[in-house]
Amino acid sequence: QVQLVESGGGLVQAGGSLRLSCAASGRTFSNYAMGWFRQAPGKEREFVAVVRWSGASTYYADSVKGRFTISRDNAKNTVSLQMNSLKPEDTAVYYCAAATTLYGGFYSYTTPTPYDYWGQGTQVTVSS
Repeated sequence: QVQLVESGGGLVQAGGSLRLSCAASGRTFSNYAMGWFRQAPGKEREFVAVVRWSGASTYYADSVKGRFTISRDNAKNTVSLQMNSLKPEDTAVYYCAAATTLYGGFYSYTTPTPYDYWGQGTQVTVSS
């Protein structure tokens, strides 16, 4: 069993930055791919970014590419999402998730299906 707890959400003006963190406990964190998703009211959960177990390989949704950076620290069992140049359309509840299944490519990690564990979410609100 893995427990995930997000933090760092809040209210920020457009163009500002926030850094989300996700603390993992339980089973061996370094074996998992870690992803961030978000869900706005009335919309489906949307992929944001994923990082492989080593931290060397990352993949982003086109909507956040160049603005967001995902990283992980396996020694501290944490994964972070640095969000810069925030836009009102980035407003959502952000979730971190852990996937135990290994895939060769990134496409499979862009849907919620392969993720076994989810955090409770943290609200990010970007005002215009």
